[in-house]
Amino acid sequence: MTDLLVKLFVKDYNDVEKVSVRTRYGVLSSMVGIFCNVFLAAVKMIAGMMLHSVSVMADAFNNLSDAGSSVIGFLGVKMAEKPADEEHPFGHGRMEYIAALIVSFFVIEVGFTFFKDSIGKIREPETLTFSLVSVIILCLSIGVKFWLGKFNQKLGKRIDSKVMMATAADSMGDMLATSATIFSILFWKLTAINIDGFIGVGVSLVIMWAGIGIAKDTLEPLLGEAASPEDYHRIKAFVEKYDGIEGTHDLIIHSYGPGRNMASIHAEVPNDVPIDISHEIIDRIEKEAAEELGIFLVIHMDPLETKDQVVLETRRQTEQAVAEIDSEISIHDFRMVHGEERSNLIFDLVVPWDYTEEKREEICRKLTERMQKIDPHYCLVITVEQSFVAK
Repeated sequence: MTDLLVKLFVKDYNDVEKVSVRTRYGVLSSMVGIFCNVFLAAVKMIAGMMLHSVSVMADAFNNLSDAGSSVIGFLGVKMAEKPADEEHPFGHGRMEYIAALIVSFFVIEVGFTFFKDSIGKIREPETLTFSLVSVIILCLSIGVKFWLGKFNQKLGKRIDSKVMMATAADSMGDMLATSATIFSILFWKLTAINIDGFIGVGVSLVIMWAGIGIAKDTLEPLLGEAASPEDYHRIKAFVEKYDGIEGTHDLIIHSYGPGRNMASIHAEVPNDVPIDISHEIIDRIEKEAAEELGIFLVIHMDPLETKDQVVLETRRQTEQAVAEIDSEISIHDFRMVHGEERSNLIFDLVVPWDYTEEKREEICRKLTERMQKIDPHYCLVITVEQSFVAK
């Protein structure tokens, strides 16, 4: 069913890197979400009035909020499609995240409202009315929500959309909430014990938790995320495949919306190659990265010694000392400057984010002691930094 809808309504559906194609996926997701949630809200309201059940009504209004969320998601997707302009040179892609953040607040508000209503039902419970037809309707709701969750999950994975993945998680949460509602009705039918208010509290907490989850997933790209290991290895391999590039480090990726990324990376080039030749290679990589990866890539050149055996051996010794001290750290940008009384070993030391200032200083001290045992004239000039790549 999902593949059929995609083929019918998404032109060029395989070209998921294009902004226009991603927008069509977003519109399809929103339209399907609106239809399914309005349908479910209507049948649940009818069932809730027949059963006099606050948990069923909570479920119905949750579906209405989900339909409203799909409307806002639709507007967000359409606004994110706007091209770059003078005031927004990187486009409007983050509008999709902002729309999802607004949706999350609506979801949390609906959950909190029904949390209060459920507390009232616990204090003053009402008599439930069992209806087999209503229970069947709720079972239908579970089936629709399960399909909707899988639908958004599949589309989200296909275009790498956190918003769709969050919507999928919300649908699965709704499915569990409705299952709990059916349980409360059947439990009352079998035991004559009314746990509707308690189940309503559970439903409301599920709704609020889903809203918090959506907020978290959309805040992360707005605040700025570390590059994923997959993106790191993809971009690193792309740059290093060119002749004249010896290595790369310090990759930073800035997301301006799904499919709209700007990145910077340091590329190591031989220090004996004329700068105009290395610069030409860098220009070509940046141009082809935009064409093949869809990334606006800015490359900084770092000169690297490739022939001086003294420097190469000293670097090897330094890397070995670093590995023996702590396997979690690494070095790059190694240079060696000889003086009359000392030789400066200049490099960057990359450490995990959770390392304290005291631990960093201890590593630098141990590393200095080890290298000075090799040669007392060594003076280490270390710049400590953290990686911009997620684990």
